[in-house]
Amino acid sequence: MSELSVEALRCEYRENPIGIDRSKPLLCWKLVTDRRNVVQSAYRITAASTAQKLAESQFDLWDTGKVQDATSIALEYAGQELNSRAQVYWQVEVWDNSNICAKSTVAFWEMGLLKKDDWKSSWIRSWLAGAPRNIVPSPLFRKPFHIHGAVTQARLYVTALGLHDCWINGYKVSNDRLAPGWTDYRVRVQYQTYDVTELVKPGENAVGAMLGDGWYCGYVGWRERQFFGEQPALMMQLEVVTDDGKRTIVGTDDSWSFALGPILGADILMGESYDARKELAHWSEPQKPAGTWVPVETTDDPGIEICAQVGPTVRPIEEVLPVAEPRNVNGKWIYNMGQNMVGVVRLRLKNQPRGTVVKVRHAEMLNDDGSLYTVNLRGALQTDLYTARGDEQEVYEPRFTFHGFQYVEISGIHGTPDLETVTGVTLHSEMAVTGTFECSDALVNQLQHNILWGQKGNFVDVPTDCPQRDERLGWMGDAQVFIRTAAYNMDVEGFFNRWLQTVEDSQGDHGEYPMFAPNIAEHNSDGGPAWSDAGVICPWTIYLCYGDKRILRDRYASMQRFMLWLRETSLNFIRCNPDGPNYHCFGDWLNIQAGTPHDLLGTAFYAYCLDLMRQIAAVLGHASDAKAYGEEWNQVRDAYIERFLMGDDPIALKSQTGCILSLHFNLVPTHLKEYVTGALISDIAGRNDHISAGFVGSPYVQQVLTAGGQIAVAYKLLAQTTWPSWLYSVTRGATTIWERWDGWTEENGFQDPGMNSFNHYAYGAVGDWLYTDVAGIDIDKEQPGYKRIVMAPKPGGNLSYARGTIQSAYGTVGSSWRIEQSRFVWTVIIPPNSTAVLIPPCSNVKVDGSAVSAFSADPSDRSFILGSGTYEVTGELVI
Repeated sequence: MSELSVEALRCEYRENPIGIDRSKPLLCWKLVTDRRNVVQSAYRITAASTAQKLAESQFDLWDTGKVQDATSIALEYAGQELNSRAQVYWQVEVWDNSNICAKSTVAFWEMGLLKKDDWKSSWIRSWLAGAPRNIVPSPLFRKPFHIHGAVTQARLYVTALGLHDCWINGYKVSNDRLAPGWTDYRVRVQYQTYDVTELVKPGENAVGAMLGDGWYCGYVGWRERQFFGEQPALMMQLEVVTDDGKRTIVGTDDSWSFALGPILGADILMGESYDARKELAHWSEPQKPAGTWVPVETTDDPGIEICAQVGPTVRPIEEVLPVAEPRNVNGKWIYNMGQNMVGVVRLRLKNQPRGTVVKVRHAEMLNDDGSLYTVNLRGALQTDLYTARGDEQEVYEPRFTFHGFQYVEISGIHGTPDLETVTGVTLHSEMAVTGTFECSDALVNQLQHNILWGQKGNFVDVPTDCPQRDERLGWMGDAQVFIRTAAYNMDVEGFFNRWLQTVEDSQGDHGEYPMFAPNIAEHNSDGGPAWSDAGVICPWTIYLCYGDKRILRDRYASMQRFMLWLRETSLNFIRCNPDGPNYHCFGDWLNIQAGTPHDLLGTAFYAYCLDLMRQIAAVLGHASDAKAYGEEWNQVRDAYIERFLMGDDPIALKSQTGCILSLHFNLVPTHLKEYVTGALISDIAGRNDHISAGFVGSPYVQQVLTAGGQIAVAYKLLAQTTWPSWLYSVTRGATTIWERWDGWTEENGFQDPGMNSFNHYAYGAVGDWLYTDVAGIDIDKEQPGYKRIVMAPKPGGNLSYARGTIQSAYGTVGSSWRIEQSRFVWTVIIPPNSTAVLIPPCSNVKVDGSAVSAFSADPSDRSFILGSGTYEVTGELVI
């Protein structure tokens, strides 16, 4: 490795993106070196409109000069104003604290269509609309065109009300699925930009698109079809630049034509029906296509914002093969994929007679007789149909749907299918896996596996609750309890930036946030405590994990409206006050016979949001706002203490969740903390060391116990294998997180099928504690984004080792410890341009064999600071 290099240049969360519409995009880079204690002391960013100008030092867009600053993440572009389609070639030069200099390779970004009049296209559609319960075929659209001269650049800008799949000259434009994604279509829709230079040729060409109903006009949630609109529509603009500098625009208009093709119906919840006999040869090629083509309809401008893609698109990510040959159950073939997954099945057929209809059904579990357990799907069919064309070999993979499943049922096939017949293809937003966790307990390792796969399956453009039944909504409560775990596991910065815009778009007129976003309930609907509060909690968490202040600035006015609404609707500072307005509350969802009063939940989260808003205002430099939120927090906290923590029989102490929220949100006076912690421990012990908290309390219980010095109790809860516990489902063979603690039990079998998902990440929020306290990797909120890391592992239970890694914006953060009798051996990795506060759970601490003295005069404070590098820390374990 060289002494210093600059790598991983990114713009707006991506490497070399095209089609962005941020006028001041965020830039970041990493320092890479094998030397220790390396900190960036200065940087210089240079940018030019062409690669040649950059190489010749003609920095016509931006030259920061040498800036004495350590910033290497979330730095805003501040050069010349950028117009639509502008191309920016940029480089970073850095100096470290040893005055060693390094320069990056050239990176690139390209602006999208920034103004409405950049669009020279119209919305087009077919004449098929369907009905609230009637799915219609997916239309194909096409337009032939001619290009004079050699093509030097071609860009395709495309959006849809519905889903699009684009082709040029017989080739698929992108591997994106379910584009343009799910937004609140009453407010905005995204467009995608594709580099199609290699697909367009001189002479005759053709561009085509398939349209699916998607979330826009298909079934959504438990509603009927056509919630947002009656039928899908397409807007596309192909721009081709030739060697003479001429720009040719091929946009959607009334000169396009459409036909009905092989997709007889496609719906996200119901599935897809594909008749290969109806495929239209050459439909996206210049020559005359098969089929009957008729003129399209142009539609009025829907009057919504068209914005560039933010964050990742949904793509096929992994392939999953069956773990055994299929079993014949009642004349149908059942495959076990070995993993509860989200995506589609790629079907490979051999020698099926023409007209054979193969049915593919999907489920997460099996009934006792080996058949698919589908009653929990409610109204969702999760069924694909394929009609064979009669070829020797045929391959089919659905385009406009996705399913949640571990088991696949094949019927209608001629002959006996084999392992090659079925391949599972996972679909989710394309986010890099950034975290790893492992320990000496195989069940806990499987729990971490399940948490990650639950996240993969439910991060399909929006953070959904479940991926299989007729729901699949962006539930706010689930997202906010899980977001910190999510940010450990995967790079979710772009994903949540996009979704939080949708949260704001779905906000009510009075400031209330809904229960899910996009919102398919009444417009001015309150999500209730722990759900609507995601509008504050999630931006703050993304700031902490990625160090990006912009997300706080972008959402600040929206968060302020929400806080004003809370104040105006909370009688005497008590939210959900039974003597005040009757506002919604889900309660501590799916708790085990341990309900918590709604006004306690509401007021606790009201106080928590005030505390976060105080910190957010301070970060943004709004001192007067910070002061006001702090004063209001004091008033709400006082009201909470008086109502829920005073008296001979305090209300907060009647449930685990009451104790947990009181402690975690700092609502307990110092002199009562031991008392409240004792009540929590007593409740847990009274349930034979089991948890009873639901969605609202369980995410914080391990942190509360750990902070209260009850690490042994926390490890007891983690190690439980009977329900309710995190490991119970693991012992039952689960490969994702269940919605319920008791989704299936030996005593009762399956729980209520009306709400019994086996892929529901909320209880996976315990993953935060695994990384933060077991592995020992945390964030210092004074220097967020892992600029300064807090490393404080807390071994316990029967674990003999644990290790975790995070691929942060600065590089790899690692913490790996093991216990050798009473000796604690700990390897830490701190990335360049970061530092870490280490708090080892041991005495007589040595780093690489040399003794270390704590900086604090307090002998109980064993913390010390290290710069970047890899170190071995040892000492005598303190229990």
